Amino acid sequence: MFKKETNKLILLSIPITIGQLGQMLMSVVDNIMVGKIGAQALAAASIANALFMLVMVVGFGVTIAVTPLTAMAYSTGNDKECGVVLRQGLIVNMACALLFFILTYILAELIQFMNQPTEIIEPAALYMKVLGLSLFPMMLFQTYRQFAEGVSFLKPAMIITLLANLINILTNWLFIYGNLGMPTLGVTGAGIATVSSRTFMAIALMAVIVRSPKMKRFDPTLNYRKIDFPMIKRLLSVGIPAGFQYFFEVSAFTAASIMAGWMGTVALAAHQIALNLASISFMVALGISAAATIRVSRAMGRKDIPAMRRAGFGATLLCGCFMAAAGLVFILFRNYLPLLYINEKEVIEISAALLVIVAFFQISDGTQAVGLGILRGMTDMKIPTLITLAAYWIIGLPSGYLLAFTFNMGITGIWYGLLVSLTASGILLILRFHTQTTSKRM
Repeated sequence: MFKKETNKLILLSIPITIGQLGQMLMSVVDNIMVGKIGAQALAAASIANALFMLVMVVGFGVTIAVTPLTAMAYSTGNDKECGVVLRQGLIVNMACALLFFILTYILAELIQFMNQPTEIIEPAALYMKVLGLSLFPMMLFQTYRQFAEGVSFLKPAMIITLLANLINILTNWLFIYGNLGMPTLGVTGAGIATVSSRTFMAIALMAVIVRSPKMKRFDPTLNYRKIDFPMIKRLLSVGIPAGFQYFFEVSAFTAASIMAGWMGTVALAAHQIALNLASISFMVALGISAAATIRVSRAMGRKDIPAMRRAGFGATLLCGCFMAAAGLVFILFRNYLPLLYINEKEVIEISAALLVIVAFFQISDGTQAVGLGILRGMTDMKIPTLITLAAYWIIGLPSGYLLAFTFNMGITGIWYGLLVSLTASGILLILRFHTQTTSKRM
């Protein structure tokens, strides 16, 4: 039974994961191309991206509510409600996009008060303001993507994301380095590339879903009959806690980036490289987590508790195996992977040391990602949100600060704190899933 469930998870997770990796690849390419300018530009991108992620992941979490609600309606054959979830989700998510854009602008202005290296403050703030514009197409794309995942219409988002990488590379080449007569904008050029590629993604996916014959049964158009306040309430009841779950995790990594900045430009650049590489394997974990959300949601819609447990624990095992393999890659190639970003010896040496810690927390990172996904599939949100708060802000970050500054372990101390956070979160979330499904079964 577990083998059959694992096969279904793999089939679901492959296109989702490729799409996730495609989005991550854009960030990796941005960092590689910015890194060619030097450590100062990479450090500016690091702090701006870290702060922008605080806002973006909350938006990402809010949009995720569309998937389980769509999947539950789909599992019971309620096609009409699937379309309602999409349309009301668009209202919620585009309103949030405007709010998050304002927050991004405010955070960009606050960089000057964060005790960062003087030379990176101005380029980091400008880059972040440009990134804020990408929130509108990103939230639009995510809404249609989450809806498509709920009804297993997975390939279009994957293909569009891969094509968007080509646009991102081209616009980076044009605006970062000033090719073909374009202005040389450095790190700001990477922001323009991000806005361009995300705009393409949003328009393309919306057009495909609205025009696809397979999707007509759900009426995925903007054919609004009314504002459905009960549905909006359901979306917010899942989306807001999901946003906070992502916020607590990513804000911990952002705080780690800020603390790394206190140690200077070199430490911050090394931190960004390690974080960027760790994010690649995490995208696969997120893909498996998204597939698990779909499987658990559908079983939840049918009230099939054994199927929920098979989906949840099958996803945990599958993700654990992949992340263990990723950890081995980080250890074996720790001295070579940083060369993709920069050629400065000191940065490479620190990055290599951090990648060893990254390798050790791979399984924990994958477990907590899947744990959140399977609990989200049950629409179990409040306790998992508190778990993430405790794991990152009560346990992990204080540990990292003490190790880094009290015990003088430097940047490695911060990353050991992140290891503690991820491990605590992973264990507690899987225990929560076990107890919830056991009590429901009884």
